[in-house]
Amino acid sequence: MANQEMFYLALAGVTYRIVPLYGFVREYCRGYLTEPAKDAVSIEIVPEDIKYERERSESSAAYEGRPDHSYSDAYLETLAVYRQISETAPVHDTILFHGSAIEVDGRGYLFTAKSGTGKSTHTALWRQFFGERAAMINDDKPLLQWTPEGVLVWGTPWNGKHRLGRPGSAPLKGICVLERDTYNHIERSDYAEVLPMLTQQSYRPRQPEMLLRSMQLIDQIGHSVNLYKLGCNMDIEAARVSFEGMQP
Repeated sequence: MANQEMFYLALAGVTYRIVPLYGFVREYCRGYLTEPAKDAVSIEIVPEDIKYERERSESSAAYEGRPDHSYSDAYLETLAVYRQISETAPVHDTILFHGSAIEVDGRGYLFTAKSGTGKSTHTALWRQFFGERAAMINDDKPLLQWTPEGVLVWGTPWNGKHRLGRPGSAPLKGICVLERDTYNHIERSDYAEVLPMLTQQSYRPRQPEMLLRSMQLIDQIGHSVNLYKLGCNMDIEAARVSFEGMQP
């Protein structure tokens, strides 16, 4: 199998040199393509990477009791690329985080929860409530980057089935763990209370040294931003309650 033409990708301030097997991943990452750089991190996909993603997909479907979608090799390669990026991202003080990130008035807000709880539905309410003041950063797998000045939330091409997001970043104002409830309420949480969810929703690299650094980053991020728990229904009032509750 011949490799496709390589390309360069800009994510969270880092340039990646991607050497794919299929052309689809380049199109998938359109909007994040960039010029070559001498210090680019090299990502080269081999057939074993595709096999690994297929096995994980099949295993996950069986565990969750849902039909396997039998994804194409070309699509599975997009997952393999992001996995390799995520494996080395802690070197750059960055981790992949599973959640829906939205920007309002230049500030980022990140909502996370167990699968199927309604993260995307909630940020859709924010877009409806705030109109042009709101813009999606990433609706599924943003990157979080710790800096001495604060935490940044970055857009990536891996932004959910509706492909909602944009390149660039925003300073992260808060992380909110979302739960379904009959009425809308939000409270500040402490780090220890939210840590299990932060750990669960963060990508954990396979290499021990990268895993250790990712755990350190979770700790740094968790102590650098405000943390909240939100009980909400699917009424648009939930957007107002959560936004106001995440202000100083």
